[in-house]
Amino acid sequence: MIKLLHNWLTTFGRFLMLMGRTFAVPERFRMFWKQYVKEMAQLGVNSVGIVLLISFFIGAVICIQMKLNIQSPWMPRWVSGYTTREIMLLEFSSSIMCLILAGKVGSNIASEIGTMRVTQQIDALEIMGVNSACYLILPKILGMITIMPLLVIFSSAMGIVGAYGTAYIGHIIVPDDLTLGIQHAFVPWFVWMSIIKSLFFAFIISAVPSYFGYTVEGGSVNVGKASTDAVVTSSVLILCSDVFLTQLLS
Repeated sequence: MIKLLHNWLTTFGRFLMLMGRTFAVPERFRMFWKQYVKEMAQLGVNSVGIVLLISFFIGAVICIQMKLNIQSPWMPRWVSGYTTREIMLLEFSSSIMCLILAGKVGSNIASEIGTMRVTQQIDALEIMGVNSACYLILPKILGMITIMPLLVIFSSAMGIVGAYGTAYIGHIIVPDDLTLGIQHAFVPWFVWMSIIKSLFFAFIISAVPSYFGYTVEGGSVNVGKASTDAVVTSSVLILCSDVFLTQLLS
């Protein structure tokens, strides 16, 4: 137990030291801006497709489950639409979607930086006097934080579209009842809460895999292990922080 705690504290300390090097003033702002736009497109824009696809079907499934298994003659007919909106806003579009992105984006970041480490490209940057942590990691973190609120909004909207798909295509629920439920007792703060949570999750998704990739040792086999460890650690941190953020922001 003591050894495990020591390893955890050592890893956390190394992570903080790496973040200290990462959040430095870029040496060449023009090059940094180019990398920032590139990472924002690679990590965020390229993830829009899978976000929209998953959100559409999850929104449809939630609406169907609420209508068939929970709603009863004793409940108002708008309950299915109301619960679909709340689930998409409060949990799925921020927390569950970030868990999915942790697998897609996190493994990509860890394997990319890890490959650069084992092929000594990072060592070459250090020899040339470049702050490799700032050059490689900072654009990824800022790019992910910038694009994540848009992904959350797109996810919530597409979930609602999926719910309407069950109404107009599947005829599971009357569209007017679904609209009434979606509009019932809407709290704008829930949207902002989802966005705020996603910003913290975006930092975890980009910073933690960057650490595992940057500190990898050995060959290509260890790069794969670092990628797996990065996804697992990011997912656990997202779930743990979700509990505290939900309690703090509610």
